[in-house]
Amino acid sequence: MKRTIAIAGATGFIGQWFIEKYKHEYNIIALSRNKIKYPDSTDVNWKQVDLYSISSTTKALEGADTAIYLVHSMMPSTRLNQGDFEDTDILLADNFSRAAQACNLKQIIYVGGILPKDDHTISKHLKSRYEVEKTLGSRNTPLTSIRAGIIIGPNGSSFRIVQQLVKNLPLMACPEWTKSLNQPIDILDALQIIRWSVGNESTYNKPVEIGGNQIITYMDLLKITAKKMNKRRLIFSLSFITIGLSKLWVSLITGTSKFLVSPLVESLKHKMTLNPENIVDLPIDYISVEDSVEKALYPKEIIPENPEFFPRKKKENTVRSVQRIANPSNRSMDFVSRIYPIWLKKRFADILKANYDGNFIKFSFLMIPLLELKVIKSRSDDNRKLFYITGGWLVKRTSLGWLEFRSVLNNEYLIAGIHEYVPSLPWYIYKYTQAKLHLVVMKRFEKFLFSVPKKYSKNIKQN
Repeated sequence: MKRTIAIAGATGFIGQWFIEKYKHEYNIIALSRNKIKYPDSTDVNWKQVDLYSISSTTKALEGADTAIYLVHSMMPSTRLNQGDFEDTDILLADNFSRAAQACNLKQIIYVGGILPKDDHTISKHLKSRYEVEKTLGSRNTPLTSIRAGIIIGPNGSSFRIVQQLVKNLPLMACPEWTKSLNQPIDILDALQIIRWSVGNESTYNKPVEIGGNQIITYMDLLKITAKKMNKRRLIFSLSFITIGLSKLWVSLITGTSKFLVSPLVESLKHKMTLNPENIVDLPIDYISVEDSVEKALYPKEIIPENPEFFPRKKKENTVRSVQRIANPSNRSMDFVSRIYPIWLKKRFADILKANYDGNFIKFSFLMIPLLELKVIKSRSDDNRKLFYITGGWLVKRTSLGWLEFRSVLNNEYLIAGIHEYVPSLPWYIYKYTQAKLHLVVMKRFEKFLFSVPKKYSKNIKQN
């Protein structure tokens, strides 16, 4: 019987190639935030999913044996998206881990980044990859963590940036840290290792680092690409070019969003070679960097394409806010959800009324009901408290938005998240008043949690 594999991030570079190579070997459930237009025109079962929603993710994973997680720093899906990408990444990974456990999946395979082998402070993008890895593996579903450096192939985002730089710049002054070492791997070799890891118990709950046989610098990769493109380029290093400046000019020259450029540029300072303890013991005849670059530039096989999706609906004035808060005292989410309205009331000297009776949190000002939140006990647990936004003067659309407090990374942090919220205030008034106030309040609440006064504990009632 064929194994069923669900792929989160199926429309991306690795997902497209995995589907193309193995769609006849496995039953593939390809997950996308968009709805496929012609489902009968493909051999793959495409499912629409909202990865911000645990219930939607759980429904999408039903029937799968294994899941491949290829999601990195999703582009915003709401008009206003408050929060750092690394906090969003943890939230999405936690949703996926919860859904995988609920569906009794046998394995999650995650393709992340090689951890640095130098003394530089780890970039926030690589740190985020590692946090995602830990979050995906925090429950009962076995995790296979595949850590890779640059993966070279047609339409690969990292290599496309290299290609555009070579194409557009006859002279390239590179930062000194582009001399850092890396072990690029061809997409076809990477796919072999991903396939090998499917159902392979020897890879469960341990990292696997993958790379080709050649250790080169990023500057070497630029030179090899220039040679293959028959471009005469003067490529040299300058020590005073900063990371911020590099992001700017790489984005401008290549026409790539700074949102996508940042992970590559920030990783350049690190030595990204393989740890001998985590190397794959497979008889692979690795494709050389030179041949891999040539294949990426001049592909001889059909490059996989995504199916046609329905266009996204015009964005409403929806808001998503994902804020990470340190939780040094390992407070439970029940405690946090109860202390939050008490703290707010005290913080605003009783001008803002905030009460939680175990079923509803109600915020009011001068007898005006601002927001009403209903706790959803059936979908809450010790590590998560979920509230639907059910009414109030500040909300335009009720029963669709939600607020949550959730512990992540073994309760080291909590996530305070607002999702699909539609404010009633005119957009630009909301954006520069209520939205800004929310961020300030969450920062102050974080400081408060560092040392919760004992007197507040008396106000906390248990269900």
